[in-house]
Amino acid sequence: MAGEWLTLSLREAGVKLIDCDHRTPPAAEVGYPYVAIPQLRGGRIDLTDVRRISREHLDDWTRKAKPSANDVVLSRRCNPGETAFVPPNLEFALGQNLVLLRADGTKVFPPFLRWLVRGLEWWEQIGKFLNVGAVFNSLRCADVPNFELCIPSLFEQRAIAHTLGTLDDKIELNRRMNETLEAMARALFKSWFVDFDPVRAKAEGRDPGLPKQIADLFPSRFVDSDLGEIPEGWEVATLESVAVLNPEVWTKDTRPVEIRYVDLSNTKWGRVEAVTSFTATNAPSRAQRVLRPGDTIIGTVRPGNGSYALISETGLTGSTGFAVLRPRSANGTEFTYLAATRRDNIDALAHLADGGAYPAVRVEVVAATPIVKPRDGVLSAFAKTTGSFLSKFANNERESRTLAARRAIAQAHLRRAAYLTSMTERSRTVTC
Repeated sequence: MAGEWLTLSLREAGVKLIDCDHRTPPAAEVGYPYVAIPQLRGGRIDLTDVRRISREHLDDWTRKAKPSANDVVLSRRCNPGETAFVPPNLEFALGQNLVLLRADGTKVFPPFLRWLVRGLEWWEQIGKFLNVGAVFNSLRCADVPNFELCIPSLFEQRAIAHTLGTLDDKIELNRRMNETLEAMARALFKSWFVDFDPVRAKAEGRDPGLPKQIADLFPSRFVDSDLGEIPEGWEVATLESVAVLNPEVWTKDTRPVEIRYVDLSNTKWGRVEAVTSFTATNAPSRAQRVLRPGDTIIGTVRPGNGSYALISETGLTGSTGFAVLRPRSANGTEFTYLAATRRDNIDALAHLADGGAYPAVRVEVVAATPIVKPRDGVLSAFAKTTGSFLSKFANNERESRTLAARRAIAQAHLRRAAYLTSMTERSRTVTC
């Protein structure tokens, strides 16, 4: 049954702190993850670009702190207070300035711990105990067990952990599916329009491995160009040859009553993570670019941050910090997006950016990105093949945003219950 919420320190709640090994193992080409501060992202451990170590070093570095399922990894420096939970069956070593938090189950249900240390109350404790340094702010290991948090009954913890965990797991599944979908689309783009694999196969008398009606669309010869050899009948061009740059902006007369705003900070590596609604009078001055389904948006401020996405919803407004590319034909949507957001192109834009504190490129520079433009038949075949990938990607993103909103509501209820408990306890103290 549900019971009274109690304000307890982590120590009183049976949450143990386990410090890391204060040294760094040598890297290995393959092996086990050595999780450092950059791997703590959004409450999860992200193994993208993680350092790898040998089995021998893993065993050595986990003698003191061996992560277990439902432990929480806490950063003490650089981004003090950031946490990520440990999923089942993940073997890794803990990096420097990280610690483990482990619930013994007596007062904190271990799967609930990850949610206990991500709420508003948690960050209030971080602010209370934070040591402000000349270079880095930090938390002391001795202080963390003294953090005081409102803790519900074990019965309620199990219910909360199940609800939030189910939502979070579905969001994570969508993210992984989208990684696969985008990787498939990008691999096909590279094969057809960068490496020219079908043309190369035909030129060498090999089977291109495509259905005949698609294979017949590709030439069997190369010709010289300013970019080197390209397929015969194709041409060296720019993105502006396949897409219109910044085609629409709102005016005082056309500006809608509600502005659903997409900002650079909420657009990351193909994902629009949040859409913020404003009234026309309260919207940011940068909320001017009209966005339509099929548009590609690319951030021109700090372009190396990867603030780009393919728009799939109606009624959105983008920041003037985006270059908007609208395909000139319906079959150019996928090609435009994948050509404009190739990692090589994003890196090139980052290299060209200037401006000191806010390095940026002009929108015309984005539109001038060189491409090899194929024949229309190849574009149509590519659109049919990759359109389903990117459509599913967009559907997953919309679902994830809805799920994230539900998760936020559930977490808000958790914070409100904790707040009411705190106010009740303060009232009792005053009465006494």
